[in-house]
Amino acid sequence: MDKRHFIKSLGVGSLALMEPGLVAKSAALPEQTEPAKAQHRVWINPNHKDTAAELKQRYAGYKQAGIGVIYFEEDSPPHFKTAKEAGIEAHRWFWTMNRNDKELLAKHPEWFSQNRKGDSCATKPPYVDYYRFLCPNKPGVVAHLREQAERILSKDYVDGLHLDYIRFVDVILPVNLWAKYGIDQSKELPEYDFCYCSDCRDKYKKSYSTDPLEMAHPDQIPSWRRFRYNSITNVVSNMAEVARQHKKPITAAVFPTPEIAKRIVRQDWVNWPLNAVCPMIYHGFYKEGVQWIGDAVAEGVKALHGSFPLYAGLFLPDFDGDAAQIRKGVQLALENGAAGVSVFGTLTPEVLGILKETV
Repeated sequence: MDKRHFIKSLGVGSLALMEPGLVAKSAALPEQTEPAKAQHRVWINPNHKDTAAELKQRYAGYKQAGIGVIYFEEDSPPHFKTAKEAGIEAHRWFWTMNRNDKELLAKHPEWFSQNRKGDSCATKPPYVDYYRFLCPNKPGVVAHLREQAERILSKDYVDGLHLDYIRFVDVILPVNLWAKYGIDQSKELPEYDFCYCSDCRDKYKKSYSTDPLEMAHPDQIPSWRRFRYNSITNVVSNMAEVARQHKKPITAAVFPTPEIAKRIVRQDWVNWPLNAVCPMIYHGFYKEGVQWIGDAVAEGVKALHGSFPLYAGLFLPDFDGDAAQIRKGVQLALENGAAGVSVFGTLTPEVLGILKETV
């Protein structure tokens, strides 16, 4: 069961600086300009059976609908190149900390994250079998991820790198999943609280003189939380450095709001060195209505202070095929400051038509 099957199982103007004296030359106000039009994005797992004619027609339609970037989950030169020919940037969607890689598990089982009970993701993954998260503080992990990024970005048909699973294991799942797994996560449980390996504990102890395992309530210690935020931010910074060397953009799929991301997966994405961010504002996961999409976007945009654009991630199955609700979700995202939306789900002609209305 991969990530997307796991998901399916539930059924993101100032005045310009002017030379001195320019204002005195004219008392007239600057001419009003139209608001920037939205540009949208989409997550895709390419079907290697698609024909060249099918791809050409599909991506031409995507371009007309205002989709400017595609995040491809797998490498597929025909898909990447055809998208680029249509005027769409083709980025590689990369699972970062969650590496369910049999070769890596066999070669470096010590690289994998451990929970507060001492269980490793290598041998006892939480929730689902593919949840095999690396520890960001294990020697060799960051170098390995940089090597993977280098390999991806060195390909001339890859326009950028899109990070996913750039986080720790969910210490608390979205509330809509509690019943599915028979878990009450109204508080942090040790079996889902990562990472407590010796490297993480020793590194933290050097700065704070305390072993997290000796804390009575480690979930309530701000410095221990901050340590883990910074551990993931360090991975992002390293991946971003590789992307900059290739002069290619780097983006990330993250949890829906800065507060939720920090609280349940230790992501501090507001402070990451990205070119854009795609918060997965999957309202159904949190038992929220469509209106919440606007709230989540507003929170994220405000926290970013303009450091990079936000594209609101929308999960189409949450809308149950209701075109009016999809349209409302897109509009709420744009009205609250998103540069566009990033869509996961089947892009029907109706959905493409809704996206086209905004460009």
